[in-house]
Amino acid sequence: MIDPRLWDVYLVTDRGLSRGRSTLDVVAAAVSVGVSAVQLREKDLSTRDFYEEGLKIREVLRSAGVPLIVNDRIDIALALDADGVHLGLSDMPAGVARRILGPEKIIGLSVEQPHHITDPAVANADYLGVSPVFLTSTKEELVTAWGLDGLRKARSLTDLPLVAIGSVKKENATEVIHAGADCVAVVSAIVSADDPAVATRELIEAVQIAKRAR
Repeated sequence: MIDPRLWDVYLVTDRGLSRGRSTLDVVAAAVSVGVSAVQLREKDLSTRDFYEEGLKIREVLRSAGVPLIVNDRIDIALALDADGVHLGLSDMPAGVARRILGPEKIIGLSVEQPHHITDPAVANADYLGVSPVFLTSTKEELVTAWGLDGLRKARSLTDLPLVAIGSVKKENATEVIHAGADCVAVVSAIVSADDPAVATRELIEAVQIAKRAR
């Protein structure tokens, strides 16, 4: 079983922020320097196009031993034999997802408030996505952020791995890890970077240094 506690940097894709580059090219760049996991997020593609995109991404990730997590779509995750899914609060209930996916697949669950961490559904999760740590333009519907104190609170409420997302970048990754995150998840910090490989490498270095220091 894959252990999210061992992850450092988790890439969440977004074709709208990739500055004209393909999702495959961005993922390949991140994988080339050691990204820990990739979440394929495609809100606007048809089911067929999502699946076909996923096949290409899966090939790159499998050859590198990097887990593929599918955002929201359990049907796509099953079709691709992905390593897992990431679910938001309005997606399929985590308990139902676990019954469908079985015990070996990863289920990540977004938590936006402290009381979400104590919800019974969390028992079905392998990691929690603490979202957003800081407010972010990729989730404009969210109007409150956890902040570093909130992240410390989240850490005190659960032993599950915490993946911190929301305007995380190399400049604040250290304090995010020190506040209790096991891993940082990023979108624009890699997808929109001038050089996604360099950006990924710098983030990994920042996270690994912070982990050694805590």
